[in-house]
Amino acid sequence: MSLGHVVLSSGRSIRLTELRMSSTYGGMLEGYPCKRINDLKVDWLQRQAERAFSSTPVHLVPPSREHPDEPAGAFGPVEVLPPVFCVGVFHSTALDPAMDGSTLAVAWFQPLPEVPAGEDADPALRGVRWEELAQDYEL
Repeated sequence: MSLGHVVLSSGRSIRLTELRMSSTYGGMLEGYPCKRINDLKVDWLQRQAERAFSSTPVHLVPPSREHPDEPAGAFGPVEVLPPVFCVGVFHSTALDPAMDGSTLAVAWFQPLPEVPAGEDADPALRGVRWEELAQDYEL
């Protein structure tokens, strides 16, 4: 069952079969978003995806980082990631015609808690280089 379809910049159509979303800063009890905190969050997200989908290659889409005009605190300037982080498993046609299909788990950040769809999906997600990153499988 597909949750949705995304059309990559390359023109390849991929099916989203599993999606996990969470608030980027949910549960942040103290401090503020800064480079140090964000680097830890991005690394944690990638490790979580690799653990959850250990038999599938995992790709992290580097998040955009905004630097609002706010005074710096003890940890340096304020730096904000998109508010939702996601891990999704995608499937597509095989890279090798002798195989049945290809798959890739992707971790990314996005502005809203929406299922990515078609050509309206986040441009960074649509830019995934499927042919270089995905893995073929047999049924």
